[in-house]
Amino acid sequence: MRTPQSGTADSVATRTEAGDITVRAASDAAAWDAYVERHPEASAYHRFGWRDVMARAFGHESRYLIAERGYGHEPAAAQGTREIVGVLPLVIFRSRLFGRYVVSLPFVNYGGIVADTPEAERALVDAAIAETRAAGGAYLELRHTRQQFAQLQAKRHKVGMEVALQSTEEGQWQAIDRKVRNQVRKGQKSGLRTAIGGAELVGDFYGVFSVNMRDLGTPVYSRRWFEGILEAFADGSRVFVVYSGERPVAGALVLWHGTTIEVPWASALRESNPMCANVLMYWEMLRFAVERGFQRFDLGRSTPGEGTFHFKKQWGAEPRELVWEYWTRDGARMPDLSVKNPKFQRAIAVWQRLPVGLTRVLGPPIVRHIA
Repeated sequence: MRTPQSGTADSVATRTEAGDITVRAASDAAAWDAYVERHPEASAYHRFGWRDVMARAFGHESRYLIAERGYGHEPAAAQGTREIVGVLPLVIFRSRLFGRYVVSLPFVNYGGIVADTPEAERALVDAAIAETRAAGGAYLELRHTRQQFAQLQAKRHKVGMEVALQSTEEGQWQAIDRKVRNQVRKGQKSGLRTAIGGAELVGDFYGVFSVNMRDLGTPVYSRRWFEGILEAFADGSRVFVVYSGERPVAGALVLWHGTTIEVPWASALRESNPMCANVLMYWEMLRFAVERGFQRFDLGRSTPGEGTFHFKKQWGAEPRELVWEYWTRDGARMPDLSVKNPKFQRAIAVWQRLPVGLTRVLGPPIVRHIA
């Protein structure tokens, strides 16, 4: 397994009208996180701790790049001070099956460049392209919430779904669709109970999640991935599990950053649908968010018009544009590693017929190569 890397590429200096901006490999996690905390476009996924989580769960090498002002002829440089003006986390994939490529940030909803100025953005994307070339990568993928580079190819195949949270539980209750309120009541009357906690609930959550992934025909992450997230971000994550008796029937993992809370992973057993276990779980997550004063609940990304899009819409969620930008070597087409790609349909059908226990063994070594 590869260990986390601080970066070995040479610094890349970009001259701008405002002075010199230099991009280099990051080494100070505290300074990185302080910048992320104060930047309005940063997400929970921009925190430095994801570098170690990625390395431990998947064995991937990372390049965490920072753009700094304070070199060249600026007075601050003479005093030895440097001001961070942008960051970019990169993860490098080296796969025999899918080739070499670089992503910011894989396995999660957001990533890409956050910076103070267009000059810093350009310096970071130039450095990222240089890193991709040095790694022999066929492409660079940046998961942005707006288009930042007109010269790059872009996909708009997904949207984020966000709920504007009310200040009280009653206000939130009235803000959701009447049909959903009836389903929540049905779940409550079905004798279901919800537990909220941390690592002690991972096993029950993972049991539900792995069944759901098998049913979808998708290789499952390792349990170690979720354990690593909860360990690294114990102060900003929780697990929700819904039980029917002693059996877990639905589960989710939430993360938060600033005034936004997000549910990137949620699953429910199909046989629990008549009890409305999944609906009850989402209501409990909303209650949790309102009680703690969050302003937005991000329900994760969806494909417009599909089932999960409509499910999230009924909670009052509104779509938010997602723009995945690509640099490709020699101007090649953008990659397509999605489950919608026809060449994967046969493999998906086979996967759906495998025993769940076997998918838990085979899934992690496969999914580590699919961003």
